Amino acid sequence: MAKELCVGLRPWAMEDAPYVAEAINNIKVLDNLRDGIAYPYTESDAEEFVSAMLDAEKDTQYTFAITYGGKVIGSIGVFRKENVHRLTAEMGYYIAEPYWGMGIMTEAVRQMCAYIFENTDIVRIFAEPYAHNEASCRVLEKAGFQLEGVLRQNAIKNGSILDMKMYAALK
Repeated sequence: MAKELCVGLRPWAMEDAPYVAEAINNIKVLDNLRDGIAYPYTESDAEEFVSAMLDAEKDTQYTFAITYGGKVIGSIGVFRKENVHRLTAEMGYYIAEPYWGMGIMTEAVRQMCAYIFENTDIVRIFAEPYAHNEASCRVLEKAGFQLEGVLRQNAIKNGSILDMKMYAALK
């Protein structure tokens, strides 16, 4: 079924900026991401993001636009850690709200893991969604990640101290 969804990952292009701004300029999306993202999120903010992705160091950051039916609807990235964790990477992602609950994110996560495990020496990919973000936790579970534990009082978001969950997939 997921293959029928026409979900794709592709490198970023500057002309993606309007779609990035459209997808992320939503408080419901931002509430589930890390801090440091402007709200409202403008096309200028999106241009800066795309430019940073295009300039990113190629062996430490792997970032792609998520497409559905040919339209950019979100972002997914895997970020290599350092030192003794150099074969480990953290994954982050989002898609625009109109596409939630359709299986698109699960397919994007599967594709990203396949790409990373086939094309790099990374052996472990982890993600840390907020514990209350049941949809993101479910995406990871459906994509083959295993829950490794709850990181109690691990983050402060919107003035609240939150638990996070640690999920990981191994090569």
